[in-house]
Amino acid sequence: MIATLKILWNSLKMAMQELRVNKLRTFLSLLGITIGIFCIIFVYTLTGSLETNIRSSLNELGEDVIYVQKWPWGGGGEYAWWKYMNRPEPEYKELKLVEDRVQGAGYSAFGFDVGGKKVEYGDDYMDGVSMVNVSQDFNQIQQLQIVDGRYFANAESNSGANVAILGATIWDGLFGSAEAALGKTVKILGRDVKVIGVMKKKGESMVGVANYDNAVIVPYKFGRTLVDERRNGNTYILVKAKPGVTLEQLKDELKGVMRAAHRLRPTQEDDFALNEITTTNENLTSMFAGINLGGGFIAFFALLVGGFGIANIMFVTVKERTNIIGLKKAIGAKRGIILLEFLLEAISLCLMGGVIGLLLVLLVATLISSLTSFQVILTMGNVILGLIISAMVGMISGFIPAYTASKLDPVVAIRSN
Repeated sequence: MIATLKILWNSLKMAMQELRVNKLRTFLSLLGITIGIFCIIFVYTLTGSLETNIRSSLNELGEDVIYVQKWPWGGGGEYAWWKYMNRPEPEYKELKLVEDRVQGAGYSAFGFDVGGKKVEYGDDYMDGVSMVNVSQDFNQIQQLQIVDGRYFANAESNSGANVAILGATIWDGLFGSAEAALGKTVKILGRDVKVIGVMKKKGESMVGVANYDNAVIVPYKFGRTLVDERRNGNTYILVKAKPGVTLEQLKDELKGVMRAAHRLRPTQEDDFALNEITTTNENLTSMFAGINLGGGFIAFFALLVGGFGIANIMFVTVKERTNIIGLKKAIGAKRGIILLEFLLEAISLCLMGGVIGLLLVLLVATLISSLTSFQVILTMGNVILGLIISAMVGMISGFIPAYTASKLDPVVAIRSN
């Protein structure tokens, strides 16, 4: 066993020496593998980072939350938008029905959003602000990261007090700091509103959801005095499931209550949508699987070219070392040792190309992360995948040259020039 390992080690050192001597040949052989590994791992790294970012943004909407809305989530070429045009918008009075009749509901809230508003403080103002008008339990359902101040009190929500919580872009633009904003009075649509809370900066969301940086949140009963929700056309009811209650159970209850509230006959279709994050996550899984498959297919051709390059250099290596192979076999080296020797050389060559490809992926990922707000992370799983693919390419492309070497007749090999 020790003698075998010594032979393999010496063969590996000889292979490395050959690679150093024939630099151009080595470079051209490694190029295909490097490009192939870079392509496939970069695609997986980019799509993996994108998927993580999107899922994180979506999960902030709540994995155990049902959204009662007019429009179902979806899109694409077959999205039957005309089918939902005449549906009624959810109404505030339906929130009471949900709270009273849906036993699986832990928290429920009503809200509507209005974009393009102006928030003023003295001579300064922020334009294009989203005004989010919500009922009391909204903060129990959505993740509002209030860094200073507080959420609305029950009395403020019930009376429609003119109070607000500012997103990071708003307080930073008007006051410069969260501390300076707290307790100040701003104007929203000409009305004085006291700032009782400020939220943590989140940054851009990949899907544009659950991001309140450019938003001002006010109690629903105050917001409806500023904007007519019936004309706004973007109302919703959020329902969070109790612990132990599945989304399917919650949806069944909600469906019955909403159908009764809308007085639908058994033969009539639902005129409301019960949206959930789970469905979107399933669609994402399917979408990113297709993207990864396409990226892998493209990278396959680069790896194929690289594999042929490795096979070619190995055939040349076998030809150059025919005499040495003959001598080794003459002094007792077995076919398996010769086979393994050249396989290890091919695998080592491919692993070198794979490592260079992974370093390029890391470099590009670091550049993207430093120059943009999108974080691209090369995971250990992708590193291991890249090394495994490299080793497999080396094994496959090096097998025939290695097998050819192991089959050489020692006498013929020694006499060859």
